[in-house]
Amino acid sequence: MQSDPLSTHSPLFTNDATVMGIIAIMLALVFYTANSQSAFWKKFYLFIPSVLVCYFLPSLLNTFGLIDGENSKLYFVASRYLLPACLVLLTLSVDLKAIAKLGKKAIVLFLTGTLGIVIGGPIALLIVSSFVPELIGVEGPNAVWRGMTTVAGSWIGGGANQASMKEIYGAGDQMFSVMVTVDIIVANLWMAVLLIMAGNAKAIDAKTGADTSAIELLKAKVEAFQKKHARIPTLTDTMIILGVGLGVTGFAHLFADNVTPYFIEHFPNLDRLSFHSKFFWMIVFASTVGVILSFTRARELEGVGASKMGSAFLYILIATIGMKMDVTMIVDAPIYFVIGVIWMLIHASLMLLVAKLLKAPLFYMAVGSQANVGGAASAPVVAAAFHPSLAPVGVLLAVLGYTVGTYMAWFCGQILQAVG
Repeated sequence: MQSDPLSTHSPLFTNDATVMGIIAIMLALVFYTANSQSAFWKKFYLFIPSVLVCYFLPSLLNTFGLIDGENSKLYFVASRYLLPACLVLLTLSVDLKAIAKLGKKAIVLFLTGTLGIVIGGPIALLIVSSFVPELIGVEGPNAVWRGMTTVAGSWIGGGANQASMKEIYGAGDQMFSVMVTVDIIVANLWMAVLLIMAGNAKAIDAKTGADTSAIELLKAKVEAFQKKHARIPTLTDTMIILGVGLGVTGFAHLFADNVTPYFIEHFPNLDRLSFHSKFFWMIVFASTVGVILSFTRARELEGVGASKMGSAFLYILIATIGMKMDVTMIVDAPIYFVIGVIWMLIHASLMLLVAKLLKAPLFYMAVGSQANVGGAASAPVVAAAFHPSLAPVGVLLAVLGYTVGTYMAWFCGQILQAVG
C-alpha cells in the first residue's frame, strides 16, 4: 500500500503540549456530544460507539500528517504513567464478597465468558489459517497472533488491559490499528445482539425455566448500596485518589526496575513468558496492588470517583493509541474480521450453552458476557437494559474483568504464540 503523500511532509503540530491540548479538546467534544440530547447525536452514537470515535479522531491527525504519532512521546507517557494508575483505580473498587453474593451462576457464566475468549482466539486462528496459511509463522511485530493478544486483553478486561498486551507482546502499530477496528466492530455487533435479547428476557427466561427471584432481591440490594456510598467528592478526595493511583504507579516502576534484571540474569529462558519485560512486571504489580487495596478502606474511594478518574486516564491513553493509527489500514482487515467473528461465535456459543445447562437467567449470561467483551463502559448499558438499578452490577463484573484481564489475556497470548 502506498503511503499518504501528506505523511512525507513535516507535521503541522510538532509540540507534544499542543498535540495534548488538541486531543483533550477532541475527547471533551466526544463526551459532550455523546451525552447530548440532540436527536442527531443520539442516533449517531447509537450506531458509532464513542470509544471508536476516541480512537478514530486522533488517527485522522496522524493519517493526514497533521501530527507525527510515531515520534510523539505522549503514548509513552500515557502507557507508563497513566495506565498503571488507571488499573489501580479501576480494580480497587472490586468487591469480591459482593460478587460472590451474586450467586455461583453469575460467577460461572462470567468465567465461562473469559474461558471462551481465551480458547476462542487460538481456535479461530487455527481455523482461518487452515485456509490462509500465511497468517501463521510470521516473525516480527506485525504477526497476527501478537495483534490478537490485544483483542484478548480488550475482550477479557478493557482498554487498559489491551494496551498492556500491546506492550507485553510487542504488537506493531499497523497490526494493532487493524485489531482495534476488529475489536470494536465485532464487540459492538455482539452487544447489539445482547440488547435485543434483553428486550425479550422474560420470554426467554420463561422458556428456559430460569429462576429470576434472586435478581429481584439483587435490585433492592444494589440500590441500597449505591445510596449509602455515593457522595460529592471534595478536593481532598480527588488528591487522595491521585495519590493512590500515581503513588502505586511509582512503586510499580521501582518494582519492575529491580525484578526484571533479576529474571534476565537468573532465568534467561523465561523471556518467552514475558518475565524479561519491565512493562509486564509494572502492570502485574499495579493490578495486584489494586486488588489488595480492594480489601481495605481504600475501596471507599469508589464512592468519590476513583473509577471515573481511572476512566479519564484510560481515555487519554486510548486517544494516544489512536495517534499512532493509520486508518487506511482498515482496507486490509477483511481476513482479520473473519477471525474476530469466529472468535466471538465461540465465546457466544459457550455462554449460551452453559446458561442453558445451568438454567441461569438471561441477565447473568448477558452481563457476564458483556463484562468480558465490553468492560465497564458497556456492561452497565446491557445490565440497565434489564433494569436501571442493575447497571452497577455490570460495573461490578466488569471490574472483575479488569482484575483478571491482564493475567488471562497474557495466558491467552501464550497459547496464541504457540499456535502462531
